[in-house]
Amino acid sequence: MSHGNEIKTIGVIGAGFMGAELAYVATVSGFNVLMKDANMELAEKGKQKIEYIYNKQISKGRVEKEQMEKGLTLIKLVDTYEGLKDVDFVIEAVSEDIKLKAKVHQDLDKVCPEHCIIASNTSNISITKLAAATHRPDRFIGMHFFSPARVMKLVEVIPGMETSDKTMSITLELAGKMGKEPVKLKNECVGFIVNRLLQIFEDEAIALVEEGVASVEDIDKAVKLGLGHPMGPFELMDFTGMQLQLDSSEIMFAEYGERYIPRPLLRRMVSAGRFGIKAGKGWYDYPEK
Repeated sequence: MSHGNEIKTIGVIGAGFMGAELAYVATVSGFNVLMKDANMELAEKGKQKIEYIYNKQISKGRVEKEQMEKGLTLIKLVDTYEGLKDVDFVIEAVSEDIKLKAKVHQDLDKVCPEHCIIASNTSNISITKLAAATHRPDRFIGMHFFSPARVMKLVEVIPGMETSDKTMSITLELAGKMGKEPVKLKNECVGFIVNRLLQIFEDEAIALVEEGVASVEDIDKAVKLGLGHPMGPFELMDFTGMQLQLDSSEIMFAEYGERYIPRPLLRRMVSAGRFGIKAGKGWYDYPEK
């Protein structure tokens, strides 16, 4: 355990897809990781995912086998909050449900040491609201990693109403040490920077299809070649999942009104069970691999 600004041990709450990615990023950067899930079985599954990520990165020549051996020894699995009493920084990566997140933060607040900063990897929920579940709103912050975190360089760092400047600077520094490029929001807002822009962009892509202007394939091709995006908007929606797309659209609409109105065709896709890659069909069909 360390004091002050020096972060040695990072807690990761949630051993799902994002939690495993975050734990990978932390260990490959040399941090000790305490990874927690509801029970040991889930935590173990998370550790297997981390091993899988390491092997994938080794096969691509991005990390060495020795790094994996060292990295995996830096992970300790826990299934109680008491197991997190020695963390310097915690990143919560449970599902996007405000009640669940608030409960996690309340429990963390009780056991984490005084100097520990609590961060949420939310993509939409108000940091001020989440911070209110704790007695340390000055040491609470949003740290939005992008998926898959092993590759994506960006981290949006979002203050709540009471987040201190010190907390902000420690978090920006940590993001750098984790090999990421942070961007700092001056004020929080629903959707932050990227999702606010992306939502309108994707809605407009769907509108082009609704109006019969161009095909899904040609819109994706135009965006990749004309704007230099690595994926077209429809490929991206299939990758992240159509239900998430619709949920996000509803959240933005509730917050900002008219300009984020959910597209009728998106609703129909979800009703038809065309959820994207996971379902084997979305804007594109994905025959069984």
